[in-house]
Amino acid sequence: MVGAVRSVQPIGAILGEGPVWHDAALWFVDIKRPRIYRFDPARDALQHWDAPGEVGWVLPRANGGTIAGLASGLHTFDSVSGQFTHLFDPETHLPGNRLNDATTDAMGRIWFGSMDNAEQDASGRLYRADPHGSTDSGLAPVVITNGPAIAPDGGTLYHTDTLGRSVWRVVLNDDGTLAAPTLFCEIAPGEGHPDGSTIDAEGCVWVALFGGWGVRRYDPAGALIETVEFPVANVTKIAFGGPELRTAYATTARKGLTRQDLQAQPLAGNLFAFDAGVCGLPVYPAKL
Repeated sequence: MVGAVRSVQPIGAILGEGPVWHDAALWFVDIKRPRIYRFDPARDALQHWDAPGEVGWVLPRANGGTIAGLASGLHTFDSVSGQFTHLFDPETHLPGNRLNDATTDAMGRIWFGSMDNAEQDASGRLYRADPHGSTDSGLAPVVITNGPAIAPDGGTLYHTDTLGRSVWRVVLNDDGTLAAPTLFCEIAPGEGHPDGSTIDAEGCVWVALFGGWGVRRYDPAGALIETVEFPVANVTKIAFGGPELRTAYATTARKGLTRQDLQAQPLAGNLFAFDAGVCGLPVYPAKL
């Protein structure tokens, strides 16, 4: 049974995103500030580092440190020195794009998406990165890619078309190639837009709703089985953390809210948490 949703850090993020549990702490970003955060709930301690550009996500790296996805491409990030080191940019030909949301698979490959920062053109693509560089996944481009998430058995990838209000299920082959996508679920008009996705240990998919006041949990067949309501409209993604990965942490955003909206939603942009009633999955470090 899901516990009560509570605000655990008064971030006030413009566009909080990319939560991931690593090193006994929750890492996440504020894309528009732009900033990387590390929250240690055991000590109730929050650290942050300013990024050199809009940062969509941060993931653990197998040989130490982290990998961050910025508008200018992938970078290593050293939290001790605060130093960012550029690796590569898959979209030098698309200066209006930025990176947006990512995950890793059991082989340490990073699956990451891009988007049109103006949220107009269908220039966003899903990529796969490994020690040899990055490869276009071959999925059709959309305006905003989101929520790449991978099933516990590693054989299914979920990919979100945010403005298309749809989440797609794709067979993921061992060599990293993808089969043709099939529709997993749709969000009806007026119920928000699907944002980041996360998979729990039972293979269920948690979809955050931007403008939808909550998070939905779908079973592996795509049936809606639970809705968690929030006191803020823009929920962007959840991640499982804590000693048994049973606490769901959620990033939220103030982006797009009017002054009146913010008066009605004083907690908008904060970091939230709730007991998910189910365990999450550990995050595989990136081998890059």
